[in-house]
Amino acid sequence: MELNQQAFEMLITPEGRLRSRCLLLSLLLLAAWEARSGQVRYSVPEEAKHGTFVGRIAQDLGLELTELVPRPFRVVSKGRKDLLEVNLQNGILFVNSRIDREELCGRSAECSIHLEVIVDRPLQVFHVEVEVKDINDNPPVFPGIQRNLFIAESRPLDSRFPLEDASDADIGENALLTYRLSSNAYFSLDVPTTDQQVRPLGLVLRKPLDREESPELHLVLTATDRGKPELTGTVQLLVKVLDANDNAPAFDRTLYAVKLPENVPNATFVIKLNASDLDEGLNGDIIYSFSSDVSPDIKCKFYIDPLSGKIIAIGHIDFEESKVYKIPVEAIDKGLPPLAGHCTVLVEVLDANDNAPELTVTSLSLPISEDAQPGTVIILINVSDQDSGANGQVTCSLTPQVPFKLVSTFKNYYSLVLDSALDRETVANYEVVVTARDAGSPSLSVTASVSVEVADVNDNAPAFAQPEYTVLVKENNPPGCHIFTVSAWDADARENALVSYSLVERRVGERALSSYVSVHAESGKVYALQPLDHEELELLQFQVSARDAGVPPLGSNVTLQVFVLDENDNAPALLLPGPGGGAGALSQLVARSVGAGHVVAKVRAVDADSGYNAWLSYELQPAVGGARSPFRVGLYTGEISTTRDLDEADAPRQRLLVLVKDHGEPALTATATVLLSLEDSGQAPKASSRASTGAAGAEAALVDVNVYLIIAICAVSSLLVLTLLLYTALRCSAPPSEGACGPGKPTLVCSSAVGSWSYSQQRRQRVCSGEGPPKADLMAFSPSLPPFLGSENAGKLQDLDHCTEGCAYHKDGVKI
Repeated sequence: MELNQQAFEMLITPEGRLRSRCLLLSLLLLAAWEARSGQVRYSVPEEAKHGTFVGRIAQDLGLELTELVPRPFRVVSKGRKDLLEVNLQNGILFVNSRIDREELCGRSAECSIHLEVIVDRPLQVFHVEVEVKDINDNPPVFPGIQRNLFIAESRPLDSRFPLEDASDADIGENALLTYRLSSNAYFSLDVPTTDQQVRPLGLVLRKPLDREESPELHLVLTATDRGKPELTGTVQLLVKVLDANDNAPAFDRTLYAVKLPENVPNATFVIKLNASDLDEGLNGDIIYSFSSDVSPDIKCKFYIDPLSGKIIAIGHIDFEESKVYKIPVEAIDKGLPPLAGHCTVLVEVLDANDNAPELTVTSLSLPISEDAQPGTVIILINVSDQDSGANGQVTCSLTPQVPFKLVSTFKNYYSLVLDSALDRETVANYEVVVTARDAGSPSLSVTASVSVEVADVNDNAPAFAQPEYTVLVKENNPPGCHIFTVSAWDADARENALVSYSLVERRVGERALSSYVSVHAESGKVYALQPLDHEELELLQFQVSARDAGVPPLGSNVTLQVFVLDENDNAPALLLPGPGGGAGALSQLVARSVGAGHVVAKVRAVDADSGYNAWLSYELQPAVGGARSPFRVGLYTGEISTTRDLDEADAPRQRLLVLVKDHGEPALTATATVLLSLEDSGQAPKASSRASTGAAGAEAALVDVNVYLIIAICAVSSLLVLTLLLYTALRCSAPPSEGACGPGKPTLVCSSAVGSWSYSQQRRQRVCSGEGPPKADLMAFSPSLPPFLGSENAGKLQDLDHCTEGCAYHKDGVKI
């Protein structure tokens, strides 16, 4: 009725309505705070059997059952990790192993297990608190199974004799004890009230003792808790009735309280007790001691002087081990029988900042991909400190200049998250140092080093040192000859940096590029698959592709310009009169009247090679029998002239053998036969005038041809120089184009600064960098050296000859 009346007043009175609004607003704020915290709470009794249902954790966290395995679903707990488990099939949290609240939390009023639930893709972290409820599974326990009491028969009525009370490991109602003394005529039980907790349990004498009638009394003290079901503990009390001494020592206080800092050195003074006895002599001499039933731990940490009553610390005093020590002390006189007085010393231990914080690191996303987005959670960090107050307040910090940051998630829990973009090619591994520091004075700290490895992604294509390479290869190379090695470097790692090479296939004239060259996929070595012919192909331009093994793969190309160098593989070819310049001897009529130095004939020859290999020289072979010939041949012109005036002694038919030799290594030769018929000019028949006229016409035609040839050479040279200038300008202003056949780069030409120009055979050469028809190229040389060529010029020619040695050359002239 009173509750209904109060509710009614709250509804009808202004003050009641105001209080109801405040209460409703408080409830709404509490519900909003719990929803925002994102924490799920369960409870489970201790000692629950394996498989006991705790809660539908997946449903309460808003997760689908089908997500638990693929994401995956993980439960992380500090300390013992096997107490609770989750069934991934139905999302139920159940008891996995025995839970002992006393073992887990001791006598703490609150006991809970904190769980961190982690799911990936995307990463989510939930906090779950499972409260462990106490059950009455521990009976009351006394310090011993029997307590001996020595009481003089002369003690007055209502004398009080303290007893050690029982302890119960449970909490709450399960630890509230009631005491009951077995039925007897002499003693009653004195149980202190709630506000007298420091006063010990005791026996009160209700009837005078008579040693002669009852020297010993056997009592049973029973302690019962308030749990369901009730549990009990007992102790046997043996009361021995003594004669004599009728005044017991008495302390000036029944309770002494003192505060003692932890970690004090040995022999630190704690307190001095004071007791007095009204008796005289030995009956008034007092000896101080700890009670017989004091715990061994107190004896290890404290010592009492039996004469002075001083208590000093002799062991390690640790606040984290025990915050309060309750020491029962006795003062016993030397009378017969001895009498004792009792008091209690409460030593409160003061906390000092003697425990550094503790760090627990749980890795989640290691190694982390270099393309991870900012905000990605990498590790979870839990900090704790055994100290209390400011000494146990911990803050975390991170080493500077790292792309990470700490985010506080719940109480002493932090997450290390990515703060900025990563680049493995710049930094592949970070040593992150997390520092936890408490607020004590002086503060203590602890550090944990976490190695964060950055995983590679394929974001770098293979790169060549330069975009184009020039390779020089001698013709007639053996099939499969190694001519060059391409090498590309990839800044990525592992398979992303594994480079393979291939040709960029195309047509070279009417044939595929792969019929000329190949490239090894792993080493990048370029091989010529067949002998190359300088006279057929002077320049082969193609591309090699480098591609990594990443997903998706990345690649780049490099251009190779292979110049085929000439070798002396073509002998000089004679240009003899006749249809098509066929083979035969050169015949010529010579008048005996000609003077010394008169040109009577000319040997013409060409060489398909180029450079020194096409530079021809002519030598007149000695006549048979060693006879001296009246003729000589020009070393570089091939002109046959007289060395003296002809006379009648000279044979009418002269057979000259001219050796034509090029300047290659080794030199190749050809032999021309010249038949000269000597005739007297006065006896030459008219009929032969036609031949003379023909010879003169041939000489005139030869002169005309030489003039025209010189003009053509000059024109072609000018055109060539102009073409080279245009080509150089185009190459400097635009990248090289593929797929076109052109003259290519200038061919190596060796010539002399002296002598007159001669001509070589006009031939068609192909310089191919793509598809298209080959172009004709006219090569001109000036090898005509005078007979008095000195050793200095000969040395220069020898140096020029060495420029074509070797198998292959690259652009910088280094021999391969």
